Amino acid sequence: GNCFPCPLEGCPMMGHYADRFPEKLKRENQKYFLNTAADEPFATWRQKVFIKLSGVKKTRGDINLVFYDTQGHTKEYEIANGDLSQDKVYTKYLNVEINPKNTTKIEFLWNKAIFSLLWARLGAESVNIVHGADG
Repeated sequence: GNCFPCPLEGCPMMGHYADRFPEKLKRENQKYFLNTAADEPFATWRQKVFIKLSGVKKTRGDINLVFYDTQGHTKEYEIANGDLSQDKVYTKYLNVEINPKNTTKIEFLWNKAIFSLLWARLGAESVNIVHGADG
């Protein structure tokens, strides 16, 4: 209960990928944070997500991915929000709490931010999720 809020310069990191933030290692007398899952075994799996959209040229809303596992657990992650464009590839690193070996399905969700009388279609032309040494 004493961890947050983080200082303006951000929370110092520990664990996997902490070496990617060398400027944070130079500070002294600071608290460190380690991302974990909510349930045992408390490990999170880093995954890099790339999504290229298809359908409408431009719209507002948010894109989420929902991960499902073999035990019936689900976890939803936001990938992008705001102005969404067909010509952009959305990339995000996720600390996924569901073991990739136990993932049965990943669902693409799009939520429109504004009401419109025009029906807009939006989908993913491609979704690429990378895990392993880099994610």
